[in-house]
Amino acid sequence: MNLDSAINIDDLRKLAKRRLPKIAFDFIEGGVEDEDGLSRNEAMFRRHRIVPRYMVDISTRDTTQEVFGRRYAAPFGIAPTGIAALFRPGADLMLAAAARDANIPFIMSGSATASIEDLGKVAPEHGWYQLYPARDRKISEDMIRRAADAGLSTFVLTCDVPAHSKRERNLRNGFTRPLKMTLRTRLEALLHPGWLAEYMRTGTPMFPNWATYAPAGASADEVADFSQQQMPVPPTWKDVEDFRRLWPRKFVIKGIMHPDDAVRAAELGVDGIMVSNHGARQLDRAPSPLEVLPVIREAVGDRVTLMLDGGIRRGADAIVALCLGAKFVFAGRPTLYGAAAGGVGGAKRAIDIMTSEISLTMAQMGCTSIDGLGPDFLLSDSPPERRHNRPV
Repeated sequence: MNLDSAINIDDLRKLAKRRLPKIAFDFIEGGVEDEDGLSRNEAMFRRHRIVPRYMVDISTRDTTQEVFGRRYAAPFGIAPTGIAALFRPGADLMLAAAARDANIPFIMSGSATASIEDLGKVAPEHGWYQLYPARDRKISEDMIRRAADAGLSTFVLTCDVPAHSKRERNLRNGFTRPLKMTLRTRLEALLHPGWLAEYMRTGTPMFPNWATYAPAGASADEVADFSQQQMPVPPTWKDVEDFRRLWPRKFVIKGIMHPDDAVRAAELGVDGIMVSNHGARQLDRAPSPLEVLPVIREAVGDRVTLMLDGGIRRGADAIVALCLGAKFVFAGRPTLYGAAAGGVGGAKRAIDIMTSEISLTMAQMGCTSIDGLGPDFLLSDSPPERRHNRPV
């Protein structure tokens, strides 16, 4: 199988798995503890069926969506994914370039292996920046200023990493700080010569956004260790207020899962909320974002732009989230599979697959625009009174 023959995201996943050693692929694929959250994120989309409306002229369909004053070609963007260069050297900017060319947004991770300034050069109109707050407040404030100076349109504060999680795949593979790879892990990597040759050539990926603040001349491993000493630090509501004042453009909080938190964010002047459980990589017993989306929508209404991230593998998944109240969705693993499998071309293939599936689903359901989507198109397993219960 090659990129051209990949007809869905799972095909790209298989190509990535074939190219990457287990230690790298498991970092993309894994969740935490029993990984119940991973299956829950995806399964919740399948609990909703799309009820089609017929006798509709579907000859022209509009997949575009406007967010923060910009109209994008599709109602989805690329979610932040850290350490991307481990899977393909230069992957961060490959993803950014693919997003730019497809006219969708790309969020650079706070653990990116490319710099904020490089993102500003490659995709200034499509690049958003995600911050993991640092223990040293001056570092966080300087990163915010750098993102503003780079011309990026949107700042994303991640709130759902209060502590390091127990990612058991990483622990078993020795993907820890410092690295403690087992002999079996090292030998298995030899079965992936293409990846291994690139790794031997480029070495451990650097975190350039953190290198600015690490001791002068620090190696990639030393910069990684420095960043681990600086985070995670869970942001407070006071931080939200301070960062809101510091950031001059659109401000998003990623990771909100409770309606009361969503209401408070809206009251503090946040422009957008991304409902997310960090790709099921933090709290295994957390609900899926799709489960809490309707009640958050009910709580905040149109006061903020409501987005969703987590579990999207098909265009129909994006449609379901949009019907339930999200204005926009983000996906991380699908485009990372593509980049790992085939660089920029693989990332573009993932975007093309998702976009074409969204358009085809719209045709099949009898909806010609994203604005026309709504809950009337859905039939769900759980009764409405349970889906809309307000969590305590």
